[in-house]
Amino acid sequence: MIKKLKYDLVVFGGGTSGIAAAYIASKLGINTLLIEKSDVLGGAITQGLVIPSMKVNTENINTDFFNDLKTFADKYNARHTYIDGNEAWFNPELLKIVFDDMLTSVNCPILFSSEPCCIKYSSKTGIFNSEISHKLLSLYIESKYIIDATAQGKIFKLLNCEFQNSENKFQNPGLRFIMSGINIETFSNWLLEIDKDINVTTVEKTDRGIYLSTAYTWDISRKWALAPLFKEAVRLKVLEYSDTAYFQVFSIPKMPDALAFNCPRIIFKNNGDINDPFVYSSALIQGRQRIIRIAAFCKRFLPGFKDAYISNISDILGIRESVRIKGKCITKYSDLLSDKIPCNPALACDYPIDIHSDKPQNDKLIFSKHTYYLPVESLISSKFDNLYATGRILSADFEAQSALRTQQSCFSMGEAAAKDIYKKLNH
Repeated sequence: MIKKLKYDLVVFGGGTSGIAAAYIASKLGINTLLIEKSDVLGGAITQGLVIPSMKVNTENINTDFFNDLKTFADKYNARHTYIDGNEAWFNPELLKIVFDDMLTSVNCPILFSSEPCCIKYSSKTGIFNSEISHKLLSLYIESKYIIDATAQGKIFKLLNCEFQNSENKFQNPGLRFIMSGINIETFSNWLLEIDKDINVTTVEKTDRGIYLSTAYTWDISRKWALAPLFKEAVRLKVLEYSDTAYFQVFSIPKMPDALAFNCPRIIFKNNGDINDPFVYSSALIQGRQRIIRIAAFCKRFLPGFKDAYISNISDILGIRESVRIKGKCITKYSDLLSDKIPCNPALACDYPIDIHSDKPQNDKLIFSKHTYYLPVESLISSKFDNLYATGRILSADFEAQSALRTQQSCFSMGEAAAKDIYKKLNH
C-alpha cells in the first residue's frame, strides 16, 4: 500500500531536539509531521536514561518548549526541582507519556517505526520528496522544509550533503542504567557522613522523598570521597580499572528506591569510531558487562545496596559525538570563549567544554567564564536553505560541540529551527 502526503515541515527524529522542533512548529501553526524510527519519543532522555538534564544559563532564549515541558511533566508528577535549582530532574518512563501528550496537544501527527529510504530535492519547486518505510506501508511525502534531528545525520547523508572531518577525534560513549531496591535513607545518611564536598555530593530530604547525587571520576584535580572504595574494588578484582573512569548517580522522581547511573563509560583502545557498526555493537556488549561489575561493586561496598538490583538498562548507547554537518556557519571553540553575540541566536548556554576520553590525562572539563551563544546559521545546511540540522550533529567544531550537545541546548536548537522556518513561511 502506498500513501502520498504533503506537509510544510517534516521533522526526522523524535529525540530531544526533534520533539522540540515538531512541538513548537505545530504550536505556531506550521503543518508538521514528526517521524521517529522507534516506538517511543525522547531518544536519549527516555530510551537512553540520560537524566537529569544538566542545568545551564539559557538567558530565556528559545526556552518555550522547555517551559511547556515542565508544565506537562508536572501533570504526571514526572519532574523534581533539585536543591541547586535544577528544574529538570525527570522520570524517563513517565516522559514517554508526557511527550506523546505534548505533541497530541498541538495536533502534530507522529509516525513511529518509520525511517527514510530515499529523499530527492527539486531545485525548480524547492520541494523535498521523501520515501518513508514503515512496517505496515510505504509513504511518499512532499515538504517545503526538513529538520534532520536523527543524531546520525541520516537526511544529510541521503541528500549527499557535506560533513566535517572528525580529524580522528572521538568522544567515548556511555551506557546508562538504573538500580532499584536501594535503601536510599541508609545510603544518603552514609554519604553525608563521608563526603562534605557539596560540589560532588548533595542530599535533599523532602516530604516527597530523598533526592541525592554523588560521583567519582578519573579527574585528579578533585579529592573524591569514594576513591578508596574504588581503589579497593580494583585490587579485589570486583572492578576493572577502566570501570572507574566515570561514576555518577542521581535520584529519580516517583522512584523512591532507585538511582540512575551516569555510567559506565565505554573504553576503546586508541579511541574508536562509533560510526563503525562493529564498534557500535561491541560497545553495547562491553557496556552491559561493565554494568554487571558496577552493580556488584555497589552491592558490596555501598551501604543501602544489599538488596539492590539492576532494574533497567538503556536501550541505546549514550553517544556524545557522531557526525557534524557543514552549515552556513561553523561555530568554533574560540567563538565560545569570545564575547561574540550573533544577530539571531539559537540558544544561550554556559555548559563547559566536556570531552570524555579513554585516558585520565585526556579528560577535559573546561569552564568558560561567561555565557556563549549559537547562531541559527549553524543549524542550516550549507547546500539547502530549507534543510536544518539540530542536536549533536549541528555545525560546530569538535570542542564547541562537546559544550553544545546537552539536552537543554538541544531543546533550544529544535525550537530555534522551527521559529526560523515559521519566519520564512510567513515572509
